[in-house]
Amino acid sequence: MTEQTPIEDLISGAAQDAGGWLGSLPVAQLATGADGTIVRWNRAAQELLGYAPPQIVGRHIADLLHPGADRSLGRALWETAVTGRGVMGTVTAWHQDGHPLELEIWACPVPSRRHGTSAVLVFAADAHAARRIRGSSAVWDGLFARSPVGIAILDTQLRFLQVNPALEAMNGLPESAHIGRRLVQVLPEVNAEDMEDAMRQVLATGEPVLDRRRSGRTPAEPARDRVWACSYVRVEDPGGRPIGVIASLLDITEQQRDHIEAEAGRRRLALLSEASVRIGASLELERTAQELAELAVPQLADAATVDVLDTLARGDEPGPGLAGGVGLRRLGKAPLTGSAVIGILAPLGRTLLFPAAAPYTQALAARRPFVIAHLDEQTVASAARHTSKPAQLLPVGVHSFMMTPLVARDLVLGVATFYRTSPAGPFGPDDVTLAGELAARAAISIDNARLYHREHETAVILQRSMLPQHITPPPGIEVAHRYLPASDVNEIGGDWYDVLHLPGGKAALLIGDVMGHGIAAAAVMGRLSASVRALARLDLAPEALMHQLEATLDDLAEPMIATFLYAVIDPETGRCRITRAGHPPPATVTPDGTVRLLDLPPGTPLGVGGTIYSSTELTLPPGSLLVMYTDGLVEARGSDIDERLAELTRLLTEPPRSLDHLCDSLIAQLVPASADDDIALIVARVGTDPHTPPPP
Repeated sequence: MTEQTPIEDLISGAAQDAGGWLGSLPVAQLATGADGTIVRWNRAAQELLGYAPPQIVGRHIADLLHPGADRSLGRALWETAVTGRGVMGTVTAWHQDGHPLELEIWACPVPSRRHGTSAVLVFAADAHAARRIRGSSAVWDGLFARSPVGIAILDTQLRFLQVNPALEAMNGLPESAHIGRRLVQVLPEVNAEDMEDAMRQVLATGEPVLDRRRSGRTPAEPARDRVWACSYVRVEDPGGRPIGVIASLLDITEQQRDHIEAEAGRRRLALLSEASVRIGASLELERTAQELAELAVPQLADAATVDVLDTLARGDEPGPGLAGGVGLRRLGKAPLTGSAVIGILAPLGRTLLFPAAAPYTQALAARRPFVIAHLDEQTVASAARHTSKPAQLLPVGVHSFMMTPLVARDLVLGVATFYRTSPAGPFGPDDVTLAGELAARAAISIDNARLYHREHETAVILQRSMLPQHITPPPGIEVAHRYLPASDVNEIGGDWYDVLHLPGGKAALLIGDVMGHGIAAAAVMGRLSASVRALARLDLAPEALMHQLEATLDDLAEPMIATFLYAVIDPETGRCRITRAGHPPPATVTPDGTVRLLDLPPGTPLGVGGTIYSSTELTLPPGSLLVMYTDGLVEARGSDIDERLAELTRLLTEPPRSLDHLCDSLIAQLVPASADDDIALIVARVGTDPHTPPPP
């Protein structure tokens, strides 16, 4: 085979297989006789200097030197080689195209057994390329030895050929423990198979793989997990054939930890931001508790429950203390389905009783989070005397447990409990802090709901207590009335109505609305209602009664105003005298079905002062209806008041039935399910026998 293959091909192939300078640098090969005549000229020589073999074979080697260069140096080098010594140096040659070319040459004699040196073998290469490669090699050697980045060279079988000191330190093994072995053999505690798959991909495609994560433990630090960012690049010979892989590794454990902590911090902030928006928006105990449970899963825990003091859930005050144990009602639970943990825990609405020695009671009494980072049989033993639930949690994978009291305004309101089954790890200090923040927000909202319901009930009770409990109209008048409190405690105000007996068989129908909301408005309404009852018995003229009511409002410490409508009716004659103080106009319905809103002087609300009130007299035919109402019936957000009044008159034109049916119909069709304002309504039929049954 050697006889059939030109020597220059053999040398070139060997250089490529060897790698290094010989594989990276084109080297020309030529040979001369003892007299300097060129006798061999290979293809690389032709590519380097441009001469074809017929153009150069037979010429003296000195003819290749540049005419303007120091030709003596070239002759001296060749003459030295002829004497039997190998030489190397730099000369300037003359390219066939006519430009100078600096060459590095290596010349060695080819001795003859009988006649001494018979030929000289010369290797030549572009001097600039040679210097560049030597410089690159020096840089590589320095980088390899001194770089803080771990570097390894592996062959095509992914066996280590060389590792630098930085990688030795990372892996905790000397270079000798790496050479000739694969990563899976050297470091079984890292994800070596994934890394080798990445390197095989690089060998197959030639595309680098960057920033592939390697994690695990090495002999350098066997008790701690580390993370490395790995990059892989294919090494090729001049022919483009893969001959190995260069791997670079950077320890990013600290950066990864910082990144994870930063991400966790962002998630915590996002969760707290969401909690600020969601928790407590409804001012309902059940909804607030459920919102807390749903927010915690899965961001904080795999399951969560929220339990509120049973006394609080019943609408009572929180209670004297926890010395005798505690009753908790489960108002929040997540997830609602699909969890083995949730299947074990008590359902929503269940009241749970815990004695004073139970962990739940102790956690509430201490007002501090109670955490069992690693739940096991030993840690649940203390609770086994009170309930079997903790022991049942272990088989379904619960490994970490945390209870956080719900405390607001120095009151213990309940407890939120969190369970972990996922491989995320046990509850830690950051989790305890986050749970405390969520619980604090929920506790404030629960307490706000408690205070809201208490004030709402107080306002409603006060309002209802001051309304007439039993209305007995005088003969000749039939009356139906309704009162509907607003759905929001802030909207409960001072609406009221009444029907009073006056001397001479007459009756006073009145309706009013104290402007303002809450308990204060209801209290002022009570004072006005009592004043009207007292003044009406004196049979004062309506105008005089109005001024006395203004004086009542003037006596208040805080200024208040109220709208008021007062009608004095004689059932026998149908004569009606009406006085209006800023109140919505009443409506009448005559027996023939005609409906109209009475055009009365509007007056100004009571409490404004400086108003001279006037009354309007009219006669109502027997069987007519007088409809009086507060603004909550006809005012609605986003609706025009004229359109609402037109709707009221339309409803009054419908065929009459009983007065109670009419009241219910007006409220059902004019008022949404959740009233924005409280509503008072009174409907009177004038001039009828009270013993006559109402229309069907």
